[in-house]
Amino acid sequence: MSINYSERIPNNVDLATDRKLQRALEHWQPRFLDWWQEQGPNNFAANDVYLRTAVGVDSQGWASYGYVRMPDYRWGIFLADPVADRTIGFGDHYGEPVWQQVPGELRSAFRRIIVTQGDTEPASVEQQHLLGLTCPSLYDLRNLFQVNVEEGRHLWAMVYLLHGYFGRDGREEAEQLLARHSGDADNPRILRTFNEPISDWLSFFMFTYFTDRDGKFQLKSLAESGFDPLARTCRFMLTEEAHHMFVGETGVGRVIKRTLEVMKELDTENPEKIRAHGAIDLATIQRYLNFWFTSSLDLFGSEASSNAASSFASGIKGRPDETRYEDHVCRDATFDLQTPDGTQTVSLRNAMNEVMRESYIKDCEIGLKRWNMQIGRAGYETALSLPSNRFHRSIGSWAGLPVNPDGNLIGQEEYDQRIADWLPGESDRTFVHSLMQRVVEPGKMAGWIAPPDRGINKLPVDYEYVRLH
Repeated sequence: MSINYSERIPNNVDLATDRKLQRALEHWQPRFLDWWQEQGPNNFAANDVYLRTAVGVDSQGWASYGYVRMPDYRWGIFLADPVADRTIGFGDHYGEPVWQQVPGELRSAFRRIIVTQGDTEPASVEQQHLLGLTCPSLYDLRNLFQVNVEEGRHLWAMVYLLHGYFGRDGREEAEQLLARHSGDADNPRILRTFNEPISDWLSFFMFTYFTDRDGKFQLKSLAESGFDPLARTCRFMLTEEAHHMFVGETGVGRVIKRTLEVMKELDTENPEKIRAHGAIDLATIQRYLNFWFTSSLDLFGSEASSNAASSFASGIKGRPDETRYEDHVCRDATFDLQTPDGTQTVSLRNAMNEVMRESYIKDCEIGLKRWNMQIGRAGYETALSLPSNRFHRSIGSWAGLPVNPDGNLIGQEEYDQRIADWLPGESDRTFVHSLMQRVVEPGKMAGWIAPPDRGINKLPVDYEYVRLH
């Protein structure tokens, strides 16, 4: 399939038959492009990049590869194909036909959840705004840009829903999605994690592994929604989200591989000697892991939440992979939460955030096992680990408490003394930042990261994925 360049906004939602909606989105499009020019990948607007562009939702259509300049990328609106006779799979409306329009009494709740999801998409582009200037290779530079343009398309997906189903309120919210900026003191992004700076590539790989994985779980829960256009939108977005997590898992894996090579070459596990040789020691990798994992845990919200209960009951947001559960109504079921005051039994509906967080943690462990197998195969006993979900929390019952990575409450003085062992400090960030030297010769890699096992779309690793001349 090829890209239809006569179509201003590529889509599979029959935009041409809805002139009012088409005009509204075409009015929003120049503002999006202005935002991209100001907040998107810096200094690369004129370069050809080997990108994957969605032109449809089937296996041939969602991955059309070719060179394109990013401002000319064909952002569009794609919904997964409808499921015939689909019914709501959870909550008080279990078994009823899904909604093609938003029920009036649920408009504000749906709008809030779509805006919150939509806000994360441009936020991550803004966080990664300058990373291209310190890319470790052309392969990585291309992957960064692929993530960026897909986050841009995910923003389009949410803006389509706001414009198409929420009237003037939706149009105003769509404007605000471009007005807020990551880290802005006066008008920041909605969720704290999306205001954290990403000024080095180790942070980028951790972000795409942990934070984009949160995105996967949020999208999976919204893909269960009783509002069918939202469910179909998120089902297609999940196809692209998988690539972002691949970038994270393989990126961290390649950093570890290079570290192990240096450890073997120098016959040492001494962090200072490894750093002196231009690699990132495993202890520093663990601290970065601790930061991004715990920051991402907060994105699921409080352990006990009346909003989560209401979203489940109303058919707004289900559990990821809802069909694997036996009870889809959960009216009388309970859940035991571990709090600083001991075990607290709450309604399962109120604990839906925690149910999803537990599934997320299990999913995160998959990559940890692969990274640790790498370390073990190299002959070392060191193992990376996920800290307790009580550690370094800013939301929920454990927020702000002095908990160590093992999950134990300790004294505040001990916590303050040891936090530099557990989270990256200024010296860690300064060191990692010192390694961020730009490498753009095809096939060459920065000294702190190993080459990937294979290139993109069956092309070699030394392919010219970004034409910089």
